[in-house]
Parts: sequence; structure tokens; C-alpha cells
Amino acid sequence: TLSETKKYTNKFLNNKNKSMENTQKKKLYDKKKTYNGTKLLIERHKHFGIFIARGKEDALCTKNLVPGESVYGEKRIVIFSEIDKSKIEYRIWNPFRSKLAAAILGGIDDIYIKPGMKILYLGAANGTTVSHIADIIGEEGNIYAIEFSHRSGRDLINMAKKRTNIVPIIEDARYPHKYRMFLNMVDLIFSDVAQPDQARILSINAQHFLKNGGYFIITIKASCIDSTADASLIFAKEVQKLQNDNFRPIEQITLEPYERDHAIVLGRYRMQKFSK
Repeated sequence: TLSETKKYTNKFLNNKNKSMENTQKKKLYDKKKTYNGTKLLIERHKHFGIFIARGKEDALCTKNLVPGESVYGEKRIVIFSEIDKSKIEYRIWNPFRSKLAAAILGGIDDIYIKPGMKILYLGAANGTTVSHIADIIGEEGNIYAIEFSHRSGRDLINMAKKRTNIVPIIEDARYPHKYRMFLNMVDLIFSDVAQPDQARILSINAQHFLKNGGYFIITIKASCIDSTADASLIFAKEVQKLQNDNFRPIEQITLEPYERDHAIVLGRYRMQKFSK
């Protein structure tokens, strides 16, 4: 009958749509791989260049820019794609050692980091977060990593020998004129300087290097500013300082349970001039 014909036609179309969706998923996701006795599936995160390793315990990861090399002893996952027979290596991103990873797992809307970007990173330390950002921006991008400590700077320099999109600069972020000859204007500034005047440090670097309409990310450690006051009040005061210096905060998120009394603020710079 006509109704039965429609029924079978709809069933055929639904099956066809499902097969097309499965084909698209195969393109998006790499094949399952057994790793330490556990089946893993690497899935794309909503933020570009970031992935989720689905297994017994889910983990955040980035595609390793230098396969075979770890930076801070992190675990690596090697997956063989059945589509083009290629080998892809991913690095597990530890949120207890990276505030940006903690913010991503906290559900932040956008990190504004894209391939090919030029990024200024203040307070690079040993390069844990720097290395994962370098994975995201790829070989076409550049990350200028500022670190004052010479001991941490040695680790940073050794890492940059293999990750050529990282430019290590051992200088004090309070004095951007000392390293102005090493970089041009950047698309984003990431500030992870645990100092009482961290908002001012971000501001003077933005005046020198950040494009109009560029992005900023700042991590705020409440105990570094005032160990006696409530953390939420300190965050509000720091955001007010940023607004007074032509920053437009878009999003703010705390980093619990990975970091205590920490917040990360993201936004844009000199939007009025950019809109003109």
C-alpha cells in the first residue's frame, strides 16, 4: 500500500542519513586505539586545536608539534589513523599544572587562540602552558615567552630548540622596552605573572605590543594581591583596573578545583579604536 511504501522509504532515508553521519564522524574522530589496556578515542574539543582522549578517564590533550618529545614528563598517546595510515601523537594536558587547561575544563566559552596567531606570554615559567599553546598555533604561529627567572629560562630555551615557533626571552615583564626589538605587534597577550601589580604589567605590555581589538587573557591569584581580603572582591577590583586601562573583559571564571583562589579573565583591548 501507499502508507507502507512511505514507511519503507522513510526508513531507507533514515538509514542513509545515519551512514552519512557516521562517515562524517570518522573524518572528525580518529580510530580507537588500545593504550595501556584501555580503549581510547580522540575527539575534537569545541576549541580549535584541542582534543579529548576518551577512555577510562577522559583527558584534555593537544596534537604534539614535535612527535616523540615530551616537555614536562606528560603522557603521550600515539594513534594510527586507518583513513590515511598516518601516525598522530597527542600530549596529555594536565589542568593541575596549567591554568589555561583548568579554565577549559571549567567550561570557558572561548580561548581566542587560533593557528597562525602571534602571542605574547608573560610569566612563561618552565613552559608547560607555552608548549601546549605552541601545539595549537602550529608552525605558522609564534609565541614570545617572557620569563624573568634564569633557572626556568634554561628549560624554556631548551624546549625552544625543538619547538621553533617559541621565542624565549629572559627579561622582566615590567620593562617591555628591554625586549621591544624581539617582537612586533601581537594578536593576543597571555599574562600569568603572580605579582601584586599584574594588571599594570599587562597594561604596559599591551600599550607596546597588542593590536587594537586584540585579545588578552590574565590569570589572577588573589593571595598575591591581598591575602586577607575575600577573593571575589580582589577579582572585581582587578577587573575594574583593566576596564580603566582600555580593556574590555568578556568572560571571567574561577579555577576551582584545580587552583585555589584563582580566576582567569578574557577579553579584548581598545575596542573603541578598533571599531573606528
